[in-house]
Amino acid sequence: MKILVVDDEKTLVKGIKFNLEHEGYEVECAYDGAAAVELARSGAFGLIILDVMMPEIDGWEACMRIREFSNVPIIMLTAKGQDADKLMGFECGADDYLTKPFNLLELKARVRALLRRAAGVQRDQGTILTAGGLSLNTEERTAIRDGRVIELTAKEYDLIALLMRNPRRVYSRENLMNIVWGYDYMGDYRTVDVHIRRLREKLEENPAEPERICTKWGVGYYFKA
Repeated sequence: MKILVVDDEKTLVKGIKFNLEHEGYEVECAYDGAAAVELARSGAFGLIILDVMMPEIDGWEACMRIREFSNVPIIMLTAKGQDADKLMGFECGADDYLTKPFNLLELKARVRALLRRAAGVQRDQGTILTAGGLSLNTEERTAIRDGRVIELTAKEYDLIALLMRNPRRVYSRENLMNIVWGYDYMGDYRTVDVHIRRLREKLEENPAEPERICTKWGVGYYFKA
């Protein structure tokens, strides 16, 4: 598995590269947002680790540009720890978020969790999951609505796949974080709300009055088939 690490702090990049290569990953490095976008176009990476504060273009802008042509899992790195900054990262299409300074063991755990989920779906090739007028192509990790293919980010796909496989089962935000993100998340559960809203915008005919991706007030979310 090949991973792209992008940060203008070369010492940090060197440390991340060393630790990931020790885990058996192939690592390529870049030091600004523009280079990250160009390298991502090759489609050769299974995951991207992307810093926010960088020259040329920042990580948020780079993430949005990458999302125009790729659903590769993206972990954002930043020195900022405010909730608004975290939510901004998810709004841009990131799958996970880590605040500096961070423990490299935690970074490696999050890398493994994202790659494990992507690999698990890839092994289930050729399967079409259909429920409530929506279809998921588990090979391409895309949704099909009204005959139109809709590309989803890695976490958007994982989230809607879980809900569609378990229609009418209500999941709390904490449950969704632990199942979909793959670890006991200690941050802001509004991350789930952001992803649900984005899914509604992509998959519901009227996002303001969703018919499929529903809310059980005071409890959580469920899929209505």
